[in-house]
Amino acid sequence: MNELDITNAVKAVLDQMKETAPAQDKPHVCKCKKRQMTLALANALIEKVKAKAEEMGINVVIAVSDKSGRPVAVQCMDGAYIASFDIAVNKTYTSASLKMSTEQLSHLSQPGQDLYGIQFTNNGKIVIFGGGEVLEDDGHIVGALGVSGGSAAEDTAIAAYGKQVFKEVLECL
Repeated sequence: MNELDITNAVKAVLDQMKETAPAQDKPHVCKCKKRQMTLALANALIEKVKAKAEEMGINVVIAVSDKSGRPVAVQCMDGAYIASFDIAVNKTYTSASLKMSTEQLSHLSQPGQDLYGIQFTNNGKIVIFGGGEVLEDDGHIVGALGVSGGSAAEDTAIAAYGKQVFKEVLECL
């Protein structure tokens, strides 16, 4: 038997098992995009966040990751700092991996607090100042948003806006 024969034999057995299995035993393979960070969703959110940054007169880098902190989309506004690219991406990683905003983490990582020094872990990818937000749908983490280019307060405000409008963006797609 060659590889094609083996593949066809396995497929035939699996198909036969599916046909004879009771309905409750058939596995459900969800092909919907609900609670998944898609490129379309990430780009739609970025457009909203970019408009807010323009309104505030700040050139930022906006990153959106999936729930595991892997980047899905990143956009750099004209004139944004070069360093803001890595910072925005790392803010998404931080928020997704720690399941909290980087603003919240900024308080927990101060000297004397439980997470003091956390920024030196994870190959330096942990960011301990504002601008990263967890993106959730009905209590489930879908991804994270990172904004970098303004002051910590400006990045925090823009990211908070992004978190707020995320539900609207979800409903439109």
